[in-house]
Amino acid sequence: MKYLEQNPSLPDSLARRWQALLQDLASLGSLMVAFSGGVDSSLLLAAARRALGDRVQAALCLGPLTPPWEVQRARELARDLGVVLHELDACELDDQDIVRNDSERCYYCKRLRLGKLTEFTRELGLATVADGGQIDDADDFRPGHRAVKEHGVISPLAKADLGKEDVRVISRALGLPTAELPPAACFASRVPWGTALSPENLDRVGRAEAALREILGGQFRVRDHHPLARLELPPGEFGRALAEPLRSRLVQAVKDAGYEYVVLDLEGYRAGGGQKVPEEKTA
Repeated sequence: MKYLEQNPSLPDSLARRWQALLQDLASLGSLMVAFSGGVDSSLLLAAARRALGDRVQAALCLGPLTPPWEVQRARELARDLGVVLHELDACELDDQDIVRNDSERCYYCKRLRLGKLTEFTRELGLATVADGGQIDDADDFRPGHRAVKEHGVISPLAKADLGKEDVRVISRALGLPTAELPPAACFASRVPWGTALSPENLDRVGRAEAALREILGGQFRVRDHHPLARLELPPGEFGRALAEPLRSRLVQAVKDAGYEYVVLDLEGYRAGGGQKVPEEKTA
């Protein structure tokens, strides 16, 4: 299988922690990985495939909060690793705690998703559910971590004392396509707290960001203040975005997604720019 045929060349300390991760995973018997296709859960799935072979499976939660390009990436990586991928309908907008969109939204969403996933895992007869949590997550705003504990989900990367940069180094050594991915977050993080989530505002954000991925590339966010869209870019990209003909293309693409006004945030891209604290990243 791709990414499984070679032993990564790593510094001694990191090599020891990588081996500790593989040994820990091998001891589990069987495993369901809560998979998003992000940097962390992708490395976890690759490691679990090495350690457990066909005794690991993965589950991806689908819903209006998840960018479709992340779903596609997750499907492709699971296929390349030869791992069975289950797709579960999260139905987040049926949960009024999530729709309310307050500072605990990430907790409610994680609670919903992990509740469905742990029940599904029990039905399949797999021993354990694991997520891609790593030690640097303790420094982030992660209300969803409470739900991880409540559902008995384990975090093998954190147990192996691996941080975000460690995960990227190992991912590069394995040749994983996720090694250089920027941080990702769900569409709900583009909507200010206190503004209820709806199919309409999530669809606007999704259409605008899909178009800008094609036109602009790189890292950005479209923050929904309908009828206004606030575009966050790294400051180093301001000049390119404001130069014609790119500026006109960006404006038209965002208006075509359902906005009347398009503004560039001079503070630049920052995690959680649509809210008051950093957005919770997908692992």
